[in-house]
Amino acid sequence: MKTTFEIAVFDGDGIGPEIMAPTVDILQTLAGPSDYDLRFVDAPAGAAHYARTGESFPKASMDTARRADAILLSAMGLPDVRYPDGTEISPQIDLRKALTLFAGVRPVTIRPGQPTPLATDEPIDFVLIRESTEGLFHTQGRGEVTADEARETLLITRAISEPLFKFAFDLAKSRKAAGRGPGKVTCVDKANVFRAFAFFREMFDAEAAKHPDITADHAYVDATALWMVERPWSFDVMVTENMFGDILSDLGAGLMGGLGLAPSADIGHDHAVFQPCHGSAPDIAGQGVANPMAMILSAAMMLEWLGGRHDRPDMAADGARLRDAVDTVIAAGTTRSRDLGGTAGTVQVATAVKDALA
Repeated sequence: MKTTFEIAVFDGDGIGPEIMAPTVDILQTLAGPSDYDLRFVDAPAGAAHYARTGESFPKASMDTARRADAILLSAMGLPDVRYPDGTEISPQIDLRKALTLFAGVRPVTIRPGQPTPLATDEPIDFVLIRESTEGLFHTQGRGEVTADEARETLLITRAISEPLFKFAFDLAKSRKAAGRGPGKVTCVDKANVFRAFAFFREMFDAEAAKHPDITADHAYVDATALWMVERPWSFDVMVTENMFGDILSDLGAGLMGGLGLAPSADIGHDHAVFQPCHGSAPDIAGQGVANPMAMILSAAMMLEWLGGRHDRPDMAADGARLRDAVDTVIAAGTTRSRDLGGTAGTVQVATAVKDALA
């Protein structure tokens, strides 16, 4: 008898539903002959839902997310649909905070044949871990604004930072064991200016002392941005504050040739969300031209996480197979979406990945 895992599905806004549908289809194809089953449960939320109903994140959808074994979330938000205070509707941030998804995992991988602005043959495979619940996002929508000044609060806590750093070192160990990295964690901060980041670094160093088999070092965020362009192959696992991670993860996506190839996960003690790094791209919504690869790669990360969490090597292997299938399509270079210089549409790209799995 198959083991069933419940997956909460947030279709999202703009191109969200267009890239989610083929991703779910691929996951169902993978699960078909396997000893596990995936049950997908719709969870309405987002800007379009807010425009229709006046509610951006229904309680029922949050309940679905809390109950699920994993959460698959597509692009959220529309620039012309906002709350009365002018801020954009972003249920994905609400979800991170509600479920304490402190570890934002952003892989940066340049595959053979992958378009990139970098002029190098060096293999590039590192992971940026962005703290996802506090930092400069702490006062989201609640900053103080007067006629003459505005204030936002940066929050860094021991309760979040210590498990964040443990997660980073554990990931470096697993990458080293798999032959994907040398076993190094870099703390990215601005400890030379802000006391909050000196506190952040102090906790990092305390965790590093527990892992003598892993190299630990530090880098200021401005220097890191430079080195990500000049020598990205020198990184393995990087860990940083929320806003810094938000910015650097887009830089990482640029190294990969664009956000269309940038998957992500937000992981906590008990829950995890998997979603592409890109936005909802309302300018191309409904045209069938969006690149689904970041969504598909996020689904691969979900399978690998579920496999590790539930001791299911078959699920982890299917996640790796799916990632390899994307690599195969990229390397072939014959089926590329518009953002990667090709002409293939969403369905064509997803079909090519599905065929590569076979």
